[in-house]
Amino acid sequence: MPVDPTVLEDIEFFKLLDGEDRRVLAEVVDLIKLDDNQTLFRAGEPGESLFLVRTGEIELFIKDTAGQKIILDIVRSGDFFGELALLDAGPRSATAMALTPSELIELDRDDLLLLFGKRPDSALSMLAAMGKMTRKADELLRKRVSRNANEEVEERLTPIQRISDWLAWFSGSMLFLFIHAVWFISWVSLNTLILPIGEDGTRGFDPFPFGLLTMIVSLEAIFLSCFVLISANRQAEKDKVRADIEYDVNIKAELEVAHLHEKTDHIHEEMLRHFTKVEKLLAGRQSIPTENVGAD
Repeated sequence: MPVDPTVLEDIEFFKLLDGEDRRVLAEVVDLIKLDDNQTLFRAGEPGESLFLVRTGEIELFIKDTAGQKIILDIVRSGDFFGELALLDAGPRSATAMALTPSELIELDRDDLLLLFGKRPDSALSMLAAMGKMTRKADELLRKRVSRNANEEVEERLTPIQRISDWLAWFSGSMLFLFIHAVWFISWVSLNTLILPIGEDGTRGFDPFPFGLLTMIVSLEAIFLSCFVLISANRQAEKDKVRADIEYDVNIKAELEVAHLHEKTDHIHEEMLRHFTKVEKLLAGRQSIPTENVGAD
């Protein structure tokens, strides 16, 4: 549908154009309205235009070989997308879906040439946006390689989780066992053998059956169990990340093996074709002397 020239005034891409240029451009561009979760185009579809976002949010994403969704970018008001298919006349490299009700301005190749003629510096803006997308793609590639589960989880640790991990490790060490053994032996010895008997007929500050020691050890056990459970939950999270990483690696390995099978089959076919040619050539050379002898 045609665009009102006043609509172009709110978009940074067209602000340097004068009123007449905006009117001429408004006559050739189209205004597209999308509902939330509506798909504008899908990866692989042919494309001959780019889109400027007037209002709303558009999510650009692809799916990897494992079927997982990879979000490339979320474009908002003033941003544009879809320029690759316009420039190289190739298929769409990603899928575009509206996250919110959106209004887009569609420009085809002729509209873009008209814009560049009116405002040459807009070409630099497009190149800058393409460079931004390339940087984001590089960052995604860096993060999509096989990851280290320990490093992946370590980046999201809170101070409480770090403390719980250390306490869980320390409570399972020989030093922890030795400290408690010395503590219990000293406590029992003081309250049964070393300290004098008081006026009430009891020995020490915590006589048998050692109620104070029992309370302290019970509280220690409660807090230690909480920290150990926190650490165990984090370990479960790490195991989930490790399982995801192993799944990604297995998918990549399966694809590589399939690719190697394809190469092997191709080499086998080429060898059979080559051997067939060699056999025909040898058979032809062996038949020549026989024919000559018959002629003599």
